[in-house]
Amino acid sequence: MYELRKVDKKFPGVHALKAVDFKVNRGEIVGLVGENGAGKSTLMKVIYGAYQPDGGTITIDGTAVRFQNPRQAMEHGIGMVFQEQSLITNLTVMENIFLGYEAQFVKFGVIDWKAMAEAARRQLAKVKLDINPATITSELSFAQRQLIELAKVLTLEERIDGDLVILLDEPTSVLAKEEVELLFKLVRELTNRASFIFVSHRMDEVLDLSDRIYVMKDGEVVDVVDHDAAEVDAIQHKMVGRDVDKEYYREQKQQPYGDEVLVSFDTVSAGNRYKDISFDLHRGEVLCLVGTEGSGREAILRTIFGLQTPTSGQVTIKGQPISSFNARASVDLGVGYVPRERKVEGIVAGMNVYENMTLSQMQNYSNAGVLRTGEEKSLARTWIERLAIKTPNENKDCGGLSGGNQQKVVLAKWRSGGSDIILLDHPTRGLDIGAKEDVYEMIRAMCDDGAGIILVADTLEEAIGLSHTILVVKDGEFQKRFDGRPGDKPSLYDLVHHMI
Repeated sequence: MYELRKVDKKFPGVHALKAVDFKVNRGEIVGLVGENGAGKSTLMKVIYGAYQPDGGTITIDGTAVRFQNPRQAMEHGIGMVFQEQSLITNLTVMENIFLGYEAQFVKFGVIDWKAMAEAARRQLAKVKLDINPATITSELSFAQRQLIELAKVLTLEERIDGDLVILLDEPTSVLAKEEVELLFKLVRELTNRASFIFVSHRMDEVLDLSDRIYVMKDGEVVDVVDHDAAEVDAIQHKMVGRDVDKEYYREQKQQPYGDEVLVSFDTVSAGNRYKDISFDLHRGEVLCLVGTEGSGREAILRTIFGLQTPTSGQVTIKGQPISSFNARASVDLGVGYVPRERKVEGIVAGMNVYENMTLSQMQNYSNAGVLRTGEEKSLARTWIERLAIKTPNENKDCGGLSGGNQQKVVLAKWRSGGSDIILLDHPTRGLDIGAKEDVYEMIRAMCDDGAGIILVADTLEEAIGLSHTILVVKDGEFQKRFDGRPGDKPSLYDLVHHMI
């Protein structure tokens, strides 16, 4: 139904797509995997019309097409559900669903809101979402907004004659397990209406959902695997070009931590977010906070960084009791924060790599208010080499880097400024297996350099593999402490038993 043949795309200094062949059959779910920077995002943008290929052909039902923009792609039945979500949160659900296509509800220059609401209900029924179409989108959960994205794409059914191709870009990255299962059930049911291209770094999900899987590396399709023949280890080997290190979490590099206490919590509470939390973070230690979503883990990190003010108890950083909580003061004490939403809070898209790296330490690179950009660029080049950041140069817009390389820029921002207390909130979310290994290597290197790390991990396996100490938090309260010495780490059951 849909096919790309020998599609090529180049950017200055980067050959992003190299003669890529890719096809989708009717009612098929096609998986797409590869490391960050392998070309997946570029391929998706070509399919969606955001990029125009430099060479090759695109055909729908055998007819050649060329899209100048996403609007033209949508008119040919190509829709996309975005990882970062494209909804405007201060609009209603129905306004988001029909954004840009309101004219069908206009009579004598006035929108017929009742007609729009009724039409929105029909779209929401397709994705089995029973909510009021007049609800403000910001009031909904992430999972509900994800389904609204899908309902928005399915409005194409009423506007085109042909079949739909729906691109799912990391749709499960922040969904709970039961929400993922509901989404997958819905996608399978919708294959009588549309075909899907599913991009994810979660290999078990790709193998579970996809009929066929395309594997990309360095801008090329290196393998196409049928569902029945797919094996995780073989696909990962194709993605990274080597066998994945059996010491995946670098446990053999885990060294005992020191005696010096960098952060101390003494019966600290923060309203209804968490209460009576006590722990010490030592120099060279990875301390992991484990718990379900909303257990209070993230709020503890944000307290240390000065974004959340506790209601009682004492927080001490490097022996200094903290009475006034703000991010500037925390940064001055050597605290660095890598947030979950790196594109929202971690980097500044539109600013280049070197500007992002020096953003928290600009006072070190200015004279009388004038920036010494030469020194900024020199620092950035050093860290680009040190962390193997894939970018043409330090002048590249940080928003244009892959997720893994954006994460490296955020880590370089703090480490280059001398931060030795590093707060990591889901640092590997949305990263491929190779980029995750890079982050794990950096965590061990930071410990060796004397940093203390507080981690909220993406998976329990990650928490167990990386941590010296694991603290289980449930409903805002401390439940259990585990030591994580190499060869004597707790099991998944040990953690889950105290989490739920």
